[in-house]
Amino acid sequence: HLVQFRRSETDRLVSLGGIMKFQRGISLNTLMLGGAALALLSLLAMKAIPPWIEYGNLVKAVKGTATDTSLKVATVTQVRAAFGRRADMDDVKSVAPEDLDITKEGGELVISFKYEKKVPLFANVSLVFDFEGSSSGKE
Repeated sequence: HLVQFRRSETDRLVSLGGIMKFQRGISLNTLMLGGAALALLSLLAMKAIPPWIEYGNLVKAVKGTATDTSLKVATVTQVRAAFGRRADMDDVKSVAPEDLDITKEGGELVISFKYEKKVPLFANVSLVFDFEGSSSGKE
């Protein structure tokens, strides 16, 4: 049996000085659509990654504050002030020290938070992230 392979849809037979050759490649329409899709995905990534980075910095600041041995007998105001200093160093702007829930569980300091971050994409389209976390790791 002879097997005949089909040429792909993008192959084109062109005449080059009397010699017939196949031309391969993508069309301009495909290139434009692919570029638009890539641009949209890039925009989405550039807008979505910074809130996640800030969340990671916030968790680091909260856990660092909660495990600070000098704050074991501190007041809530002192704990908030210590968190504020750490948050400034880590560039955390979404959660203020007043937004934290500070409790003691089993003699350990537990700091928790919950917030919503709205990131505008374009026109009336936005991404909304709901973040929450705790120094105890339960949330």
